[in-house]
Amino acid sequence: MNNLRCYPMFQAILAALLFGASAPFAKLLLGEIDPIPLASFLYLGSGIGLLLFKLIQRMQKGYIEIEAKINMNEIKWLIGAVIAGGVMAPIVLMFSLRNTPASTASLLLNFESVATTLIAVIVFKESIGKRIWFAVALIASASVLLTWNFKSEWGFSIGALGVLMACILWGIDNNFTRNISAKDPLIIVTIKGIGAGCVSIILAIFAGSNFPGLKIILGAMLLGFFSYGFSIVLFIFAMRNIGASRTSAFFGTAPFVGTFLSFILFRELPNTLFYYALPIMITGAILILGEEHGHKHLHGRLEHEHRHRHDDEHHTHSHKDIVDLEHSHVHTHETIEHSHSHTPDIHHRHEH
Repeated sequence: MNNLRCYPMFQAILAALLFGASAPFAKLLLGEIDPIPLASFLYLGSGIGLLLFKLIQRMQKGYIEIEAKINMNEIKWLIGAVIAGGVMAPIVLMFSLRNTPASTASLLLNFESVATTLIAVIVFKESIGKRIWFAVALIASASVLLTWNFKSEWGFSIGALGVLMACILWGIDNNFTRNISAKDPLIIVTIKGIGAGCVSIILAIFAGSNFPGLKIILGAMLLGFFSYGFSIVLFIFAMRNIGASRTSAFFGTAPFVGTFLSFILFRELPNTLFYYALPIMITGAILILGEEHGHKHLHGRLEHEHRHRHDDEHHTHSHKDIVDLEHSHVHTHETIEHSHSHTPDIHHRHEH
């Protein structure tokens, strides 16, 4: 596996590690703050933190902007991502965490990869092979095991089902974000974070939620910066290169981190089904790590703008001035047919 493919996979796994820490630490904060305010400060922390990072970045001497800006035709995807993943999903998750053990909730977050994959394939026609389908099926099966509650009249835990609903909303968010993943991820996550955080604060006020002291607010914002901000930036970088379904599948490793942290923080001993679900989910993640894909394919003529360089098979256009470094501008890809190993990145979203 070459370095060009390994690097986005590493980005996806690091994003998963950061996000995996969110559920147990958020549950810890829920003892001091109501669900809706917590969701709002998590996202405000991600947006404001990345905005400050971007401003500091631009103040550096010799700074050159190499990321593409979002255009008017792409705004709809950003708004949809803010509503589904920034406002609705975290609020649903925070309420669900009140009635769900943190270890179980952390593993259930694996279902986000299943939801993202199904939406990517069915709605956006992203191609995946039998190996990925099998991995998705394993993760889905493990998620179903974790939702089962023999003490409940209906057989399922309401709290666990709420976590699954949050995963579906994040799956919608991921696919909307996939459509703008070629643009500056810092700007995308900043807008999502601040927009979603402000909407959630308004909802918290109308709901009569209690707001905690400054120390708890800053703790929630710090958690949001790493688990929702920096994590999502890495997620977008990975999705740009390996597609929504594969990035989300790698993101399925996140709940394992959360589960181990839950053991440490809460001394929670999961039920018997947990021990059946864990190896099933691990098997699914391993299957995705070894996936390879290559065949003869046709690229139609395409004009778009994104960050790129000229040492690959797809960016052969010329410049008046010699450009060796990464840069961004509107450019045209002429029709070409060739064969090589690839993933559903921004240049390989063809159907099979």
